[in-house]
Amino acid sequence: MSEKTGNDSPLLFKPNERILCFHGPLLYEAKVVKAEMWDGRDADASDPGPHYFVHYKGWKQTWDEWVDESRALKFNEENLAKQKALKQAALQASKKKTIVVAAKHSSMKTESESESSQQLQRSRKRARESSADKMREEREEGGQKGPEVKLPIPNALKAQLVDDWERITKDKLLVPLPRDPSVAQMLMQYQESRRAAKDKRKGAHRDDEIVDEVIDGLKVYFDRALGNILLYRFERYQYKQMREKFPDKPLSEIYGAEHLLRLFVQLPNLIAHTNMDDDAVQLLKENLSDILKYMHKYAKTLFAEEYENASPAYVAIAKAT
Repeated sequence: MSEKTGNDSPLLFKPNERILCFHGPLLYEAKVVKAEMWDGRDADASDPGPHYFVHYKGWKQTWDEWVDESRALKFNEENLAKQKALKQAALQASKKKTIVVAAKHSSMKTESESESSQQLQRSRKRARESSADKMREEREEGGQKGPEVKLPIPNALKAQLVDDWERITKDKLLVPLPRDPSVAQMLMQYQESRRAAKDKRKGAHRDDEIVDEVIDGLKVYFDRALGNILLYRFERYQYKQMREKFPDKPLSEIYGAEHLLRLFVQLPNLIAHTNMDDDAVQLLKENLSDILKYMHKYAKTLFAEEYENASPAYVAIAKAT
């Protein structure tokens, strides 16, 4: 790792600078404590590029963390408005389930399990009440807690992430859009391959329903997260072009596996802001891990072999934005 904070620095933010930083789907005011350029060779720095050690305003120091540049925004009126809009959207979304796996999972109980199920529900209710008390204490001190999820990303896909970053941020190349297959197409292919491979065991139909719910939720997450946390700075003008060219088309039908893989890196933070119980989180993790295995297996057909050269005009506009 190397620290560069001079006038010729490629780092967008400097130590002690006031910024807005994504933590999960929301933006929080933070201060840059350190600014470094990571090369990805250190054991604790697997994601190369600009990184910042930030302290969230009003949060305990235990929440201080390293974030990559895609999670940081300038502290200005435009981004403050974005912060407010995201908060309002989150409050509305909290009235619904972000991914309804928990409901599907709870519906699997049979009538013979009803009595033990009621006891379990009472036990879980007490646990949730205790957990709610702890969460209130954390919020009073400025922190947040949620379910922890670790998604095992195959090494070949980690290498794909590094290669993707180098092509875009160093070589000034762009993922060709619209992608074929798109995220939506790839996930549909995954569903079809899973159905073709599974046996006709008892409960297989129910399993299909759960997978469908996970896929639907993943597409919703992707469509909402892409413009906020999945793009590198150099790609933002391309994103603007795509929105103008395809105003009514979901982003999951424009972008492909390259950007979906970035979402899997962010998902643990996003899931940490849901209210799913441990069983639902485990079920979700299993399905997401299976999708990653599919992406690994068919990487040669899912990921773009060649990226596009950006025109001089594009480069000039991208640098100015």
